Order: sequence, then C-alpha cells, then structure tokens
Amino acid sequence: MVVVPAKRLPLAKSRLSPLPGGLGGAHDRLVLALLADTVGAALASPAVAGVLVVTDDEDAAAVVTALGARTVPDEPDAGLNAALAHGARVSGSPAVAALSSDLPALRPEELTAALSAAGAAPRCFVADAQGTGTTLLTASGSELAPAFGTGSAARHRAGGALELTGPWPGLARDVDTPADLQAAAALGVGPRTAALLTAARCPAP
Repeated sequence: MVVVPAKRLPLAKSRLSPLPGGLGGAHDRLVLALLADTVGAALASPAVAGVLVVTDDEDAAAVVTALGARTVPDEPDAGLNAALAHGARVSGSPAVAALSSDLPALRPEELTAALSAAGAAPRCFVADAQGTGTTLLTASGSELAPAFGTGSAARHRAGGALELTGPWPGLARDVDTPADLQAAAALGVGPRTAALLTAARCPAP
C-alpha cells in the first residue's frame, strides 16, 4: 500500500509562491495537479496494490478518489510524519510505502523499480534530487517510522533504513520551489501539471 499525505491546499507548498509566469494565482490548482499526477502514476504501477491519501482537504479527496485512491482523514495539526504513521496504521498492510505528494514527473515504471529494490531490507528510502530530503520510504514487516522534513535523508539513514539508488529521476524530483517545478517540467510532467503549465504559457485571449 502506498500512503500519500496531502495538506489542505492553502497551507501546502508555501515556497512555491510567488509562482512564475502565468501561474500567478494558481497556487491551489498547481498543488492539486502535483498531487493528482503523483497519485495517478502510483496507481498505474503494477507493484502498487492501492493508494491511500491522508487528507482533510475536500477538493484533494475528491480528485484522488476519482482517480481510484482511498482517502482517510488526517490527524488535525499533528504534522506530516504523524499523518504518514496514521495512514500506515489505517492501511492494515504489512508492506507500506510513504510517497511524497509532489512528484509530477514520476513514472509508474520508476516506482515499480524502486519498490522492487526495496525488497532488499525491512526499511528503505529514496533521497530527493538534492540528496538531503526523502521522496519514498518503505517498510515491510517493520514499523514505517517516518522522519520526513528538512534533512530527512540523514535521519532515515541513521534510523537504519537502506538508501536506494537507481534510474528514477522523476521519483527523486519533488517540487518545493519554482526552480524545482522547472526541473520537473524538463523531465516531462503528468497530464494535469502539464495542462496547467501549458495554459500558463498560452493564456486564453
């Protein structure tokens, strides 16, 4: 089971403001597009039995449910790691993967490869493109023990999780800043993020 956290849209991705170009004012729509493309890619992976999104946001819940994901309410104001631990418990699955919600360039085959590699240890993680954060944390027959946030790669490594490396640039490219969004776009993003970026470049007359 893949667990994806989704904050309430107005509170998510504060470092994406101000948005570049024609995306001004589209913050919530962009956050929702990033989430939808991430969840869509995860659901398309044959290695994923299901996706559980932990969220209190009605719009986010509606979009991911339409894609085929399950949702569960967040634990109010408890934070990202508490949300992921809650989702892992609610899933009832002995094998859980916590996945960042902002991976618009993720390909299903990348996630399939990473989850296959995660069979090497009870807990594994994939670092972000900068090597300091975490985009994927897995646990099989073990407690997930998420430690996401600034410097999470070092914390997961110190906590005994095995770092995985492989040909999965989309899995490593999370989006926190406008520069991150440009880097993800260069890899090729999912349909919802792509449509938003295209509309920003070519606004309707």
